[in-house]
Amino acid sequence: MGRRARVRRLQQQQQRSEGGEDAAERGRKRSTAGWEGGYPEIVKENKLFEHYYQELKIVPEGEWEQFMGALREPLPATLRITGYKSHAKEILHCLKNKYFKELEDLEVDGQKVEVPQPLSWYPDELAWHTNLSRKVLRRSPQLEKFHQFLVSETESGNISRQEAVSMIPPLLLSVQPHHKILDMCAAPGSKTTQLIEMLHADLNTPFPEGFVIANDVDNKRCYLLVHQAKRLGSPCIMVVNHDAASIPRLQMDMDGRKEMLFYDRILCDVPCSGDGTMRKNIDVWKKWTTLNSLQLHGLQLRIATRGAEQLALGGRMVYSTCSLNPVEDEAVVAALLEKSEGALELADVSSELPGLKWMPGLSHWKVMTKDGQWFADWDEVPHSRHTQIRPTMFPPKDLENLQALNLQRCLRILPHHQNTGGFFVAVLVKTSSMPWNKRQPKPKVRFPPRSELYGDGVGLPGSGGSMAVGIGGQVCPKGYFLVIHVETIHEAFYVLCVFTRSFQTRGSSDFKVTPWPVLGGLLGGTRDKWRFYGLDAAFPRKNLLTRTMEGKKRQLYMVSKELRSVLLNNSERVKVINTGIKVLCRSNGAEEFDCAFRLAQEGIYTLYPFIKSRIVTVSLEDVKTLLTQENPFFRKFSSETYSQAKDMGMWWVAWAGLPSSLSVPLAGGGHHPGQRHSWGYSSDGAAGGDMAGDGSSDGAAGGDMAGDGSFNGAAGGDMAGDGSSDGAAGSDTAKVGSPDGAAGGDMAEESLPQ
Repeated sequence: MGRRARVRRLQQQQQRSEGGEDAAERGRKRSTAGWEGGYPEIVKENKLFEHYYQELKIVPEGEWEQFMGALREPLPATLRITGYKSHAKEILHCLKNKYFKELEDLEVDGQKVEVPQPLSWYPDELAWHTNLSRKVLRRSPQLEKFHQFLVSETESGNISRQEAVSMIPPLLLSVQPHHKILDMCAAPGSKTTQLIEMLHADLNTPFPEGFVIANDVDNKRCYLLVHQAKRLGSPCIMVVNHDAASIPRLQMDMDGRKEMLFYDRILCDVPCSGDGTMRKNIDVWKKWTTLNSLQLHGLQLRIATRGAEQLALGGRMVYSTCSLNPVEDEAVVAALLEKSEGALELADVSSELPGLKWMPGLSHWKVMTKDGQWFADWDEVPHSRHTQIRPTMFPPKDLENLQALNLQRCLRILPHHQNTGGFFVAVLVKTSSMPWNKRQPKPKVRFPPRSELYGDGVGLPGSGGSMAVGIGGQVCPKGYFLVIHVETIHEAFYVLCVFTRSFQTRGSSDFKVTPWPVLGGLLGGTRDKWRFYGLDAAFPRKNLLTRTMEGKKRQLYMVSKELRSVLLNNSERVKVINTGIKVLCRSNGAEEFDCAFRLAQEGIYTLYPFIKSRIVTVSLEDVKTLLTQENPFFRKFSSETYSQAKDMGMWWVAWAGLPSSLSVPLAGGGHHPGQRHSWGYSSDGAAGGDMAGDGSSDGAAGGDMAGDGSFNGAAGGDMAGDGSSDGAAGSDTAKVGSPDGAAGGDMAEESLPQ
């Protein structure tokens, strides 16, 4: 008997056994029994989980039922307004007086919608939460306008939809614009964007002295990180791809000499078992086991230790997890503090976020195996378990030392206290060098005599992936490439050969990401063309980058002076995925005009302070015209605007909006006053929108959302997936210049030199 016949017979037997049961009732039971695909619904129960945390007493007495009840409820949606933007107050005003008011007295699926409320502990009412889950927001017709507003503003970088507890670590870092910051495990990038915002707290400073180096071990997740960071348009961000536990030390120029880079702030949000995310990741209910924590503890400690090594004296490092398990939380912090021998101490941050409810860190805990066996001390662990359970998983034995660690200064956020996810945060301050960094420095490398370097055995790379170097008969192993440094000492040339592992990416087995070449000045033949935009002497031309070493440069990127120094001094040490902000793009067909490069919309905040010509200041009515009419003729603008623009000739101008103090009633998703945009116009006087095809035949200007060089001007992948209903990342492997205009921007491969 076939499978279908057996299923049919079972269904018939079930129908007969049910007798005259109402068909509608049977349908209701089937719908509640599982998902549409026939998969059983995940039961939000895990007895081992409950037994474990009840034994550890992480929840105050009498609150266990509220704790478990909160975990079984969907996680409410939260959003954060990008605070450093000049129009943040307009976004907030629009939310409070239009969209939030429309939610009053609204019911969705029989549930009354609570009006969104600001997070009490987040500054300036820039973060809000509601009782609506992301699923309800996406699927409810009554909330369609509100959801569209959130999506469009997320795409433009004005809003970030981020879990509430995820906002805590960057706030506790207390970032200032001059700080050098390392985000060790950055993807997908919500915390990274917060750090970037804090660097740009002063909009009058386009190049803050500080920067963010955002790292992730997963190459694909790095491109998602790039996608998130690009929305904010900062020249002070670099995305790198390394194992956080062994992220390389970097050098940079300081006061005319090369020095080791130590970071003022480090965010160490490590990989974890994630049982604090049960409200949104319901798979954790059935997959949870203590084995996950036991396996991750060592990695978490190695990452935290590496971060502490690179922290500057007086610097602050935040260690955080979305786990409630002390093996991943207090145990890691305690082990790190003991290893530091007083070089690190826990900071008391109890008063830094008034309004946030949290539980103090534990000083005593036990360790449980996946089969439910408990150990209170390392001495109790049998030898057969030593590969699974380590001494650092237990609290220190010495009570005096344990008390000196001040583990109660750690913060554990429980879901039922403020309707959030679960989270753990510890803030560490470095007071002296780590013990193993106080040793005598290694002697400098001695350059061997020239005869040793150029003796027998010196060769070139072969197809077999190996090279004989000639120094002691060494052979370059497969998977490594040879880096040759040439030094001049006493008028003689010396060569130092170094083995360096080749980086792998994009599925290639032996592909090294070429360092971003720094142009170091003006492009050949374009010295006079900088006058097109009136870029004055203060414009930092040396900070321009490109990703193509040969031929015409399609896109020019800008980085801050400090990041430029990092790039120049660490090209063979660090794998850079992306850096800087795109400021100029070559426009196809514009070579005959005064300037072949158009202003890039995403870099307009960076360039605008240096542009002295081709700026058109528009009135309130002109803003409405630009936003409501497609490619409007100049004659439709006010006489003042028309007089400014009519004699400028063809191609690119910068449109300067109104002061941010003025309010314009805009529909959701429109541009807001105070913003500046790069627009183009054609010979017939029609203004081109910033979503038009780059270099299209009608003269419309192509902006950052256009597919660079595409045949039909389709939107590129800069904004793809961001804030979409499924949260998918946008086409990070498509190539720029594809026939259908797919995936433009930094997430694509842009003619990388081989």
